[in-house]
Amino acid sequence: MTARNTTRSTLLRTLAVGTLATLGGLFATRDAAAGQNVHFLIVMDNGIGSAAQAQPYVDKLMETAKAANGWDAVEGKYATKRKAAKEYIKDKSPQFGIFSLGAFLSMRKDNGLEVLGVAEVDAAGGRKFHLVSKTAKDLAGCKGQKLATNHKDKKFLERVVSGGAFTLKDFELVKTKRPVQTLKAVIKDEAVCALVDNAQLAELGKLEGGTAVKSVWSSADLPGMAVVAFSGTQAADRAKFKTSLGSLCSGEGKSHCDKVGIKSIKPADEGVFASVVQKYGN
Repeated sequence: MTARNTTRSTLLRTLAVGTLATLGGLFATRDAAAGQNVHFLIVMDNGIGSAAQAQPYVDKLMETAKAANGWDAVEGKYATKRKAAKEYIKDKSPQFGIFSLGAFLSMRKDNGLEVLGVAEVDAAGGRKFHLVSKTAKDLAGCKGQKLATNHKDKKFLERVVSGGAFTLKDFELVKTKRPVQTLKAVIKDEAVCALVDNAQLAELGKLEGGTAVKSVWSSADLPGMAVVAFSGTQAADRAKFKTSLGSLCSGEGKSHCDKVGIKSIKPADEGVFASVVQKYGN
């Protein structure tokens, strides 16, 4: 090969490498820009009411988040069942989410969830669990009896909620599908006790015969909902979203948060959930 050809070959290789680097930069920029078209998932395990009822308020909350973060577009999905949440993750690859505690613990590893904040909930369930009954006086009175519950995550219930006080094998389980159906099972004597969360307990007084049902055991207070970023979300987008969290449920956004059971949202890190993550295990 002549010196001229060698020089030409070197130049072509240099140009090729430079072109690829430029294209790589363009694609990286495009990926970052695509991150501004945000998909957002809210998972409220066994929430009182339907996803359809909550969705309009979620849409309004998403508009608040969009304005705070300068996103080009945002789509929010509200799910009360993990199956629906997993389908949305598969179809849309969301960047951010808010997860009730059990759903967060169950889905965090598979989705590379990073904690950015915590949502304090009031009307929403999951902050505390109760055994309720008309006839039993305490936990011992529920053991060996029919226990109604619509909460299905055995690992979460036994490792986190129970705190070592019981396992599900201690009861004769009556599986229900809906939060209010669980309460009615005790009211109608279809079960002696029921395992419910704080939102369900608050509904008792609204049901006919509900005042006869009392809490006979309660769990420790549990952390609020985890505000998370999904694996693959750009670091800069994570950081910007985290700084905006304090404003999402204030001002105009407050009423939207109230409607989906969220009192406030604030920045936080993994430490808020460290103890329950340890209890839940792999």
